[in-house]
Amino acid sequence: MSCWDTVQAYAFRSLGYGERLLPRDDFTICQQVTLIGSGMLWNIYFGLLALIAGFVLANAVAVAKASNNIWLRRPANWFILIFRGSPLFIQFFLAYFLFLTLKQSTGAFSWLTSAWAGALIVLFLNTAAYTAEIFYGALRSVPKGEVEAADAYGMTGWSRFRRVIWPTMMRLAWPAYTNEAIFLFHATTLVFFAGFPIVKQGGDALYYASYFADKTFNPFVPYPILAGFFILLTLCVIGIFGLINKRLNRHLPQQEKRKLRYRPQLIR
Repeated sequence: MSCWDTVQAYAFRSLGYGERLLPRDDFTICQQVTLIGSGMLWNIYFGLLALIAGFVLANAVAVAKASNNIWLRRPANWFILIFRGSPLFIQFFLAYFLFLTLKQSTGAFSWLTSAWAGALIVLFLNTAAYTAEIFYGALRSVPKGEVEAADAYGMTGWSRFRRVIWPTMMRLAWPAYTNEAIFLFHATTLVFFAGFPIVKQGGDALYYASYFADKTFNPFVPYPILAGFFILLTLCVIGIFGLINKRLNRHLPQQEKRKLRYRPQLIR
């Protein structure tokens, strides 16, 4: 089988399309790159959807935490504490147990025990908590002069928040939020260990890398390939977020613009 035939057969296997059986012997670099790349589609799915949904929830939680209303502030504080205070790996297992119990007791919600939904919900809530803390810090750092200027123009409530406070909050938070987005995509590899079943006999990138490492007894080929895919994904995230950061800071003088710097989190 040529490399092109391998790509055609396995490029979308993780989604349930193409060749159903995995290679059993004579493993080639093309097979490993193709299948691990196919699994990356799941990692991108988890990371992208969790990032989008988490961004929306994080804004609401950050505003609630900064509120003077105790009925808004306390639930926001507890939400952030729970999801930032416990390991993501444990959250996966607790969520799977909860969803499985819900399925067995009600006979419904079986879709929550699948990785495409259950694992996505855990990642969404986890990144929302971390992002909310980032946004809250940025919200507290908004210069009072800008708020007073908005008051002088007669802006109040939602209009002031949407046109003055929120853009400045995003500008201040964006470099840290970029690091959170990168970490989120890296954290999608934990879905492989979480117990959530993948539909249609597919698997994520780590699933295929582990398969080849077990079959060949040589982890020094599939795992570097996996790392290479994540490095490419990280560069894409940095590039996209860098363009957004430039857009957010377009009105500032060149010397005052905040440049993105990737600072990997060794411990979370």
